[in-house]
Amino acid sequence: MTIENRLIKYTDLIPCTSAFIDTRSPGSDKKENFTLIGPGVAENPEQHVHISIPHGFNIGGARQPGGCLNSQHSHLTEEVFVVHSGTWSFLSGVNGDDGKIILNEGDIISIPIDIFRGFENVGEDIGYLHAVLGGDDPGSVLWAPQVFDLAKEYGLVLLEDGSLVDTTLGEEVPAGKKPMPVTSTEQIAQHRVVGSEELESIVQRTESFLWSKNSKLAQFDGIEEVALVGPANDAEGLPESKLNWSHNFVVRGLKLANNAKVPAHVRFEEEVVFVHQGQVEIEVDGETLLLGKGDTFTTPIESTRSFSNPSELDCILYITRRHDTPKAAKFI
Repeated sequence: MTIENRLIKYTDLIPCTSAFIDTRSPGSDKKENFTLIGPGVAENPEQHVHISIPHGFNIGGARQPGGCLNSQHSHLTEEVFVVHSGTWSFLSGVNGDDGKIILNEGDIISIPIDIFRGFENVGEDIGYLHAVLGGDDPGSVLWAPQVFDLAKEYGLVLLEDGSLVDTTLGEEVPAGKKPMPVTSTEQIAQHRVVGSEELESIVQRTESFLWSKNSKLAQFDGIEEVALVGPANDAEGLPESKLNWSHNFVVRGLKLANNAKVPAHVRFEEEVVFVHQGQVEIEVDGETLLLGKGDTFTTPIESTRSFSNPSELDCILYITRRHDTPKAAKFI
């Protein structure tokens, strides 16, 4: 795969508007789902996968207009969201009434596997969430019971194999296949009841980011780094994050002032760069790419890379790396 093919421009994202069982339900019918890296959890085989290379985690996205809701569900692996744009309400509980928390641009939330969650863009403009799901195969979505009822009313049936049947198109459940059983009381009981106050414990807000000049990457002028997801890592010179439990991936924030540069170095794990603010020029093995706001790039393992900020605005990157304690960067 060429370097250019590892870049996913925000303007080139290919959405799926029928990725899940709730995509016809009133209030949820305007959402766009994206699978950027890895297979994702979409129930529609037509969902476009931008990059299929296994990373040990999946990168996805959700774009929703104001008032659009993603219905209550849970996952088999950790789910991390970065609020790229918009104002978002995250709701806990099988009926979405256990707890509620509002996140703004730049905030990050990590939702454990045993919590039913839904999220709504409560702003007026279109909002976008950058998402990280653990594992090469994050498994299927477990939906709240009421989601099945609404889906059936609007012509969608979820099968046990995780695929969708659209009865409005004349489709029928294929021979030998069965509808997905509605989520049981026993399954619901395996999830925690989490109120609004406890939801705050799984959130990092931008105003509380502990930007540091002491990490291995931040030893250069104009560079700051913050641990957002994952335990302490002495190799990288980073303390534990507030979201310090095992995800088998970490998320870092990297800030570059105007003309700041992280010089040539090598990484030994998968590294996905998401541009939250500004621009970044990335040079990889002698080739240069310019990334803008909302763009995503996955850097080949053991390639030589450098980052620089050519714009006057501070550049803020959210970077996901494989493993709980990635190896330190090796500077060339």
